[in-house]
Amino acid sequence: MIRVLLADDEAMVRAGVRAILETDETIEVVAEAADGREAVEAVQRHRPDVALLDVRMPRMDGLAAGAEIARTAPETARIMLTTFSEDAYIARALGDGASGFLLKSGDPRELLAGVHAVADGAAFLSPRVAQRVIAELGAGTGDRMSRAADARAKVATLTDRERDVMALVGAGLSNAEIGRRLHLVEGTVKAYLSSAFGRLGVRNRVQAAILAHEAGLVSEDR
Repeated sequence: MIRVLLADDEAMVRAGVRAILETDETIEVVAEAADGREAVEAVQRHRPDVALLDVRMPRMDGLAAGAEIARTAPETARIMLTTFSEDAYIARALGDGASGFLLKSGDPRELLAGVHAVADGAAFLSPRVAQRVIAELGAGTGDRMSRAADARAKVATLTDRERDVMALVGAGLSNAEIGRRLHLVEGTVKAYLSSAFGRLGVRNRVQAAILAHEAGLVSEDR
């Protein structure tokens, strides 16, 4: 079972997200929280595998709560629930090592896929969120073009197999899933990732996923 904490200050939103999660028999919502402080305390009590955190919450927002959870319960993966109006917060969450970003208005299947992905150690960015993250990181057209060019230049230093692995990281696949897709053992996937992360200068899977999107490695059919 994947044990999940759900934190959102709107009871109706929590009920909707819980209903979606409960359609998957392998996911269990072990606790709910109405603000960031409650979320941190609930993580300490329940030690869930995944914390779903709304960005905007009273007492402590989702970003601050996520950072505190990372410090006190690093084994709990964090997914930020966001809206298009909250792009400005995304770069901060990236820096704090959040494992995923999902839109509240997104496809319910993305919610389930995201929870499974981060619970399995992967990063998950829905395609629409990824594009918004990239737009936020590069404020102007020139900045975006510069970041894309820089990403393509970094990716050009990778081997063909490393590029294949990075594309699947960008698509939100776990190491096990990448191994099955590319017919590699999981240990080999980890070796490719370690090498690629070093060459690309990224610290975690989310940063790697963003770079993969910026470089154009992630196609719709992935």
